[in-house]
Amino acid sequence: MATRQINVERFSLTSSKTFQDIVAALEEKIPRPDMNKFFKDVAASRTDDDLKRIVHDVVGPVDLMEFARFDQGLILRMELGAKAPRVLRLVAGNPLIMRQMVKLVPDAGSYAPVTILIDERPDGVHLSYDRMASFIRSYGNAEALKVAEALDSKVEALLEAAAL
Repeated sequence: MATRQINVERFSLTSSKTFQDIVAALEEKIPRPDMNKFFKDVAASRTDDDLKRIVHDVVGPVDLMEFARFDQGLILRMELGAKAPRVLRLVAGNPLIMRQMVKLVPDAGSYAPVTILIDERPDGVHLSYDRMASFIRSYGNAEALKVAEALDSKVEALLEAAAL
């Protein structure tokens, strides 16, 4: 049995834009493919080139796709009603980027795809992201860390653009 301590860096920014405007900006950049079709296409792919084509056909301009979303605000509204803040968790990534990291650090599969959290607070709408590099750094693999840092740059640029 082993235990590993991982220090996570959270990138976070606050926007004066509305929750709806931020979500719309993110949806414009991160496609939401039909996941059943996507996974059927992946399973039917015969070559790595087929797989790459399938992924490239569904990722958006920021090289990411949405895997799932969780409207956590819905659960809050059940108790608090209309005054509850909106909270949305997007699970996004790129299977080819994940593959690069997992080949080098198998535990990277625990962290990818990544979570983007959008939530309303009294001071504005917060956009948060736990940096992939902070998860990967403790494994000591420079090549995987480089991939993680590139992913972090993509996600953080996306969040900054959505918040402005």
